[in-house]
Amino acid sequence: MRLVLLSPLPPEQTGIADYAAHWCRAVKAAGVEVLTPLQGQKPLHSFAAARRWVAERDWSKVDVVHAELGGGRHTEFFVLAALAAMPVRPRLSATVHDPERLVWRPVSATWRRVDGVRWLPGLVSKALAVLVDPHTLWAERRLAHRLDGIVTLTQTGAQRLSRRMKLPPGRVRVIPHGTLPLSVRPLPPTEPVRLLYFGFIYAGKGIEDLVDALGRLRQQEPELADRVQLTIAGGTAPDIAFGGRRSYLDGLRERVAALGLQSQVSWHLDLDERDIPDLIGQHHVMVLPYRDSRKLALMGQMRGTSGALAWAVAAGRGVITSDARAFAEEISHGNGQAYPQGDITALTAALAQVLREPQCIQHWSAAARALADQRVWPRTGTAFAAYFSSLQRGVDVQAVMSGAPPSAPSTTGSTP
Repeated sequence: MRLVLLSPLPPEQTGIADYAAHWCRAVKAAGVEVLTPLQGQKPLHSFAAARRWVAERDWSKVDVVHAELGGGRHTEFFVLAALAAMPVRPRLSATVHDPERLVWRPVSATWRRVDGVRWLPGLVSKALAVLVDPHTLWAERRLAHRLDGIVTLTQTGAQRLSRRMKLPPGRVRVIPHGTLPLSVRPLPPTEPVRLLYFGFIYAGKGIEDLVDALGRLRQQEPELADRVQLTIAGGTAPDIAFGGRRSYLDGLRERVAALGLQSQVSWHLDLDERDIPDLIGQHHVMVLPYRDSRKLALMGQMRGTSGALAWAVAAGRGVITSDARAFAEEISHGNGQAYPQGDITALTAALAQVLREPQCIQHWSAAARALADQRVWPRTGTAFAAYFSSLQRGVDVQAVMSGAPPSAPSTTGSTP
């Protein structure tokens, strides 16, 4: 089978690019030939540009085109839409990383230029986003109904996406985020308890909530707080770590100093991927205090998951996470604890509980190891290969679930 992948890929610093790199290796190992024609391509900012890009390529020997949709990116969305408009085309599929929507950001070129003006007041920007959202939602639903297959990483995401895109039951398949087959390190000694925030460092990840919770714990129960160490680790590329005039990273450092936590907080920035397993293994619990965007909340509920959480599972470590996105589902296997996003009191209580009842660290770790065995990337690659084979034969998820006869496979056009 020959498949075209539409996705960001390293060296781009995004969670979807990291996911796609592991995905490519796993799917290729399962016997699928993967082409990546967008790699090195400048972003396509309109449907017209995508139509030209598609017309310049031959799709006749391509069986399936699969896109990784999310992160507010338009290129993959526009290319899929251009392919969907062709009378003769390959089968089309997508993994939706940010359900309950496909793209979220305005797809009209005029409105996207207005939406991107950074000096607009916050309320004006939000009002514009709400104003143009019906058109974006219409474009998303139109594409969703033209795709031959859709995948999400969680059941929560599948349910929300199906409802918002008005898709029939069983139309969306769930294939969880893959995990690397790591050799799990034993848990460190229980004193001190070592907490880890890991992921890209920018506003919206709620890292300031974690710092504030640690500061509140130190103020309320200093003897308990003395038994904890926090590491903040992750990517700090200027485009994600800086916003407007102020460095988010510098603001975090100032917050740590103001709360007197310098001796308890360490930093490990821009680490190499090869060092990630060892870093996670040096800690007891990962903490992911994400907050949902208020602006995006005006347009729907983002119910994706996290690459950092997948790393924790692979490394056999439990997670304390907010209930943002679909995190509550991801730690429902006994591998962690969730608290209401933005609730610093609840997060402080969760940290205190780990310190008072360190046995929960062992329980979470064992559950994470069991979950990792179910989700290793080789199994994930095999699941995707089987899914693509069903699309190639014209047996989509909807037909299988409903018992309807499969549709005839589309005649394909040529090689990109």
